[in-house]
Amino acid sequence: MRVRSADDRRREIQENATRLGIDEAFISDLVERFYARVRAHPLLGLVFEQEIRDQWPSHLAKLKDFWSSVSMNTGRYSGKPFPAHMKLTGITPAHFNIWLALFRLTLEDLSDNPETVDYFMERANRIARSFQLGMFELGNGPGI
Repeated sequence: MRVRSADDRRREIQENATRLGIDEAFISDLVERFYARVRAHPLLGLVFEQEIRDQWPSHLAKLKDFWSSVSMNTGRYSGKPFPAHMKLTGITPAHFNIWLALFRLTLEDLSDNPETVDYFMERANRIARSFQLGMFELGNGPGI
């Protein structure tokens, strides 16, 4: 059995992303369109506006780095998103369901390839599940 190096694994992820039509332009479009929907949503929009306020340009840049790292293994994001989300108040599991539904809708609008949608949704669901475990199921819940 051959053990793959980190470089081999990174190259495989990047080749797969390319095959699926995922590049920096796709990530940028996804983040811009998705967060436009989030901001317009009556429930999610309020949560984000209370926290982000006038910092949207820098927040969107950080999110593009995050999704570039998650989907293409670029290493552009090195932050810790969980602590920032833990300080939010009033968040419930329903917020995550809405977020995921809007994310899927945006992906389906951007890509005709169901495999690309599934690729992102697998990662988004894993991230959402991890956050929900930490926020609601392990006794660390935000001030709800």
